[in-house]
Amino acid sequence: MILSVKNLNVTYNIHADPTKAVSDVSFELAENSFCGLIGESGSGKSTIIMTLLGLLPNGSCATGSVLYRGTEILNREEKYFNLRQKKIALIPQGALNSFTPVLTIGAHIKEILELHLGVIGKDADTRIAELLHETGLPATIAQRYPHELSGGQKQRAAIAAALSCSPEIILADEPTTALDVVTQSSIVELLKRLCRENKLTILLVTHDLPLAASVCENLFVMKDGILIEKGNPKAILTNPQMPHTKALVAAILKEDTL
Repeated sequence: MILSVKNLNVTYNIHADPTKAVSDVSFELAENSFCGLIGESGSGKSTIIMTLLGLLPNGSCATGSVLYRGTEILNREEKYFNLRQKKIALIPQGALNSFTPVLTIGAHIKEILELHLGVIGKDADTRIAELLHETGLPATIAQRYPHELSGGQKQRAAIAAALSCSPEIILADEPTTALDVVTQSSIVELLKRLCRENKLTILLVTHDLPLAASVCENLFVMKDGILIEKGNPKAILTNPQMPHTKALVAAILKEDTL
């Protein structure tokens, strides 16, 4: 397994009032797999993602184990620094909010290349053009500002930024939020292609069970900070075990009959 999460617990200490956000969560990601982390808002999905990246806010407490290729990385900042972006990269929720409005798309990606890989000048420009092409965007997008792009273009640019250091794992946090149905489909197809062609491991974080079931090999279903069910999509859709999962599946079936 490329990534193993074991007995993960995360507590936020907000104004000296501890709040348990994740309780005893365990799951594994196989290399070159496309998996889904499913749950409603507040279920702990984003907390898990931030834990995997070492980006929990100050005062948080994370216990358990997170193994990257057998090496413990939980609460080890030096490990996070070496892995973040270069091995484990994030496609943040809401592409619009992931860019600084006064910088061009090219400037955003160039900053990543310089900071993490030491790539500068014409070499950086060449790499940026390659990344944009890989995500279905023309090289001229590098000269444009975030507000000049459509929602789908911004999302593709965010994916290009995540790919900039050739990571092995992509954590895609609600990558289709606020996009129309056609654009959502194109983004999902892009992620599937990148997973296949670049041999990536992708964890898709979403509240959309039908979407995840249509593209993922394995699903991890969250409820109130607890991982309540996991397995392949067919098994979960045809024989859900937990009441919450049964309700989700029933809602899907009801929508299909409308």
